[in-house]
Amino acid sequence: MTDTTLAPVKAPAPTPRTETPAHRTAKRKAALEWVAVHSLAIAVGLFFLLPFVFVFLTAVMSDDQALTRDLWPKTWEWGNFGTVWETPGFLTWWKNTLLYAGLGTLLAICSSLPVAYALAKFRFRGRNVMMMAVIAAMMLPPQVVIVPMYLFWAKQLDLAGTLWPLIIPMGFGNAFTIFLLRQFLLTIPREYTEAAKIDGCGEFRTLIRVVVPMCKPAISAAALFHFFYSWNDYFGPQIYASENPAAWTLSYGLESFKGAHQTDWNLTMAATVLVMAPVIFLFFFAQKAFVEGVTLTGVKG
Repeated sequence: MTDTTLAPVKAPAPTPRTETPAHRTAKRKAALEWVAVHSLAIAVGLFFLLPFVFVFLTAVMSDDQALTRDLWPKTWEWGNFGTVWETPGFLTWWKNTLLYAGLGTLLAICSSLPVAYALAKFRFRGRNVMMMAVIAAMMLPPQVVIVPMYLFWAKQLDLAGTLWPLIIPMGFGNAFTIFLLRQFLLTIPREYTEAAKIDGCGEFRTLIRVVVPMCKPAISAAALFHFFYSWNDYFGPQIYASENPAAWTLSYGLESFKGAHQTDWNLTMAATVLVMAPVIFLFFFAQKAFVEGVTLTGVKG
């Protein structure tokens, strides 16, 4: 018998695809068009990014190189951050700032959400007047009422030299937080809350079980806004806590650090980086919820 088995035929190797001059020209044209379309965004991005780059590079320079013509560190002095962190009082400023920003944000959200829910979903006489009062409170600068408020907290309650005059009022609502949450709650269809009431839920239970899970993006955005404001607040701690170094926050303590190290610009920049880093990282990690919350709160007025 003859062997009729056929040997496998190898497929011809694919010929490499050479890029023609026309393809290279099209790619180059597309890249130039992309740069032209996004040139304004690139310029604005660099405008905001370069100061942060300058601060960081100065923070890791040596004392002799800081604020010279050299823009790139000759040696990376990472120990500058350790020197700043070990400065007496710096850790206390961190704890005070976390207390002020964290507890203040929690109180502001918990106290503002029920008010925003009432203004968005309840129908009662004087609702529009109350909403106008909230908007008026947003436009009122804090410097206008600082004197009577200071006399109340410092003279009547004897809380001068602490951060409690800044934290306690957050438990009574915040005008901007109320407005932001109310704008989002207006976008929630009334059918959801009515269905919850038909199932036997009261107003408070409806708020907790139905409304809060649906408005997480708005709550995240409002919390980030308030946290950033409290973290960067300089005016409030200067008024109430300036006489007690143990109650200073990072924003106010940084000014004192700068005065004590006015010739050590690398240490001053390192302290600035340590103050900015938490809010920058927090924004990038919560960026999706922040942008979604801000976008949805402007859908309906």
